[in-house]
Amino acid sequence: MSDDGLVTVACRRSVKEAIDRLEAALRGKGVTVFARVDHAAGAATVDMPLRPTEVLIFGNPKAGTPLMQEKQTIGLDLPLKILAWEDEKGSVWLTYNAPEWLARRYGLGDSAKPAVEALSIVLANFAKAAAE
Repeated sequence: MSDDGLVTVACRRSVKEAIDRLEAALRGKGVTVFARVDHAAGAATVDMPLRPTEVLIFGNPKAGTPLMQEKQTIGLDLPLKILAWEDEKGSVWLTYNAPEWLARRYGLGDSAKPAVEALSIVLANFAKAAAE
C-alpha cells in the first residue's frame, strides 16, 4: 500500500476488458455490482478528451455492514470501487482504496480487523483476476 492509501496493480488488458472481467468475476461470486461508470464517455459528452477510465462500484452487505455498524461514516467509501485507467504511455492500471487505509481513516477498532483483512484479500484477488 502506498502512503495515500491506494493500491495500484498493472493490467495486461484494456480498460474495458479489465472492467468486463472484474464484473464477471464479482457476479460469479454473488457480489452485487451497483454501477459501472465510464468517465471517458462522460468527458466526450462535453467535448473533453480523457484516456479510457472506468470505475466499477460493488459490494456485499455481509462484508460492509459490520464495518458500518462500527463507524457509519465509512459508508462514504462503501460500496467498494475499482478504477481501471490508461496512462499517457498506454499502460493500463487498476486502482482501489486499501481497506487498511479505510480502517485507519475511519478509526475502526480491533473488532473490524478480521473484516478488513478479508476485504484486502478479496480485493487483491479480484484485481488480479481482472488484470491477468
